[in-house]
Amino acid sequence: MSAILDLKHRSQRRSGGKWWRRREGEPIEVQQRRFGTFPKTFMHRGRIYTVQAVERCWTVSKRGGRVERHHFRVRCRQGTFELYQNVQHDTWYLKRRVARPS
Repeated sequence: MSAILDLKHRSQRRSGGKWWRRREGEPIEVQQRRFGTFPKTFMHRGRIYTVQAVERCWTVSKRGGRVERHHFRVRCRQGTFELYQNVQHDTWYLKRRVARPS
């Protein structure tokens, strides 16, 4: 296979595979919120996580100033996670698990 065709083939595989989901985040269900905004409990892959602390939160806006996402770094007994909410669709995602400092 030529180099150009090989690159095209790889990008097509990535668009529908795990690579894309990992980059965008995996869907989660936020079951309870604290103060109407902060996640309190969420479900990921059938497992319930209780948020002990919100360590950091920030907002991502588009050029017109419209809020696109709310991001949260939360600490649970199982570890620290980055979550975000797509404001337009009111959907939640687990973006990544944060590695513990050594």
